[in-house]
Amino acid sequence: MANLRFYTNIPLILGATIQLSASAAAHATRALRLNVDDSAIIFNGNGFDYECKLTSIKKNEVHAKITASKKINNASPLRITLLQAISSGDRMDFTIQKAVELGVTGIQPITSQRSVVKLSAERAEKRTEHWQNIAISACEQSGRTLVPNVAAPLSLQQWLAANPKADCIRLLLNPTGALRLAELAKPNDEIQLLIGAEGGLTEFEIDLANSYGFQSIVLGPRILRTETAALATISALQTLWGDF
Repeated sequence: MANLRFYTNIPLILGATIQLSASAAAHATRALRLNVDDSAIIFNGNGFDYECKLTSIKKNEVHAKITASKKINNASPLRITLLQAISSGDRMDFTIQKAVELGVTGIQPITSQRSVVKLSAERAEKRTEHWQNIAISACEQSGRTLVPNVAAPLSLQQWLAANPKADCIRLLLNPTGALRLAELAKPNDEIQLLIGAEGGLTEFEIDLANSYGFQSIVLGPRILRTETAALATISALQTLWGDF
């Protein structure tokens, strides 16, 4: 059976018995058909996997006893923050899921001028929670023990105003970019990667980002969809400087 991993946001202590979250319990019993004495792994984002054995299964409750813990060192050596302009449909979910699998450290949704999706404050809060759950599920699947944070959406102007300076490399994908990734020096610190929505970034946004230290780069001679652009760039970064 595949590696069974479930996330919880509570402290985990060796020998303790805990109750799985409602979503984890439903997945364990309805989808995976687990039974008492079956084994699984629980993690809470502190860098450890906790082996456990299911001790009780009721209709809506699953309890498990923690039997062992193990430090997991599978985080990427690169600290990549993805600044992703909000895309429509399932594209944003897909981008977040795969970016987490590829090893990003954090994700900042950006409301750009060409974003089709417009979120009210209430909808933005709900979408942020939804995207965070997407990131958690991706960690469950990929074996990550450190969960990337998905921040609340901000406009590019708001984010830049709050982060005017950074001792890191700032990149934005631009079809008319002057440099290729291979021409850049390996970064010593964080990488901040800005990707536009379906229509790309506007000239104003590109100029604004450039004024805050973002370097325009080009990823080949073809125009990429927003979800392809983010994932291809992260994969290239991991191949050049990371752990691919």
